[in-house]
Amino acid sequence: MNTLSSFLLSDLKKAQPILGWQDFLHDGEGYLKTAVGAHAKRRQVFTAEILYNLVAMAIEKFVMAALMRHGAMPYNHTMRDLVDAMDTTIPGAMDGIRQELLDLDTFQDICDLDGFRITPPGVERIPAMLDLAGKMQILATQLTTHHDL
Repeated sequence: MNTLSSFLLSDLKKAQPILGWQDFLHDGEGYLKTAVGAHAKRRQVFTAEILYNLVAMAIEKFVMAALMRHGAMPYNHTMRDLVDAMDTTIPGAMDGIRQELLDLDTFQDICDLDGFRITPPGVERIPAMLDLAGKMQILATQLTTHHDL
């Protein structure tokens, strides 16, 4: 038995949660609650574009809460980067919703000033987006409250 290998393996520690993950979970809940309420009331001020952005912010906050609870951060905050970070940190967690999340990136590309593009979704897409955010909320809650992380 190689004692150096045994020592190194036994010395590994789990990643420590990053402070503030609870705030991200709470903020995600607030964004989602606002989006659901705004969609239900069908106010003129809450356009599909605004609802999309509220949903995207909720999802981002939920993903960040889960990642931070597991001691990780994404490279960036596009849906692709968030999904990639989740796949690396918590393999398999995104399996049921990965493609739906990645599809959200098709509505805007605002990271590159030269290729800046926003294409608002149609209002008919909003219910599915709200459902997706609800699934991400459930997943984030499960991933942050499970005690043997």
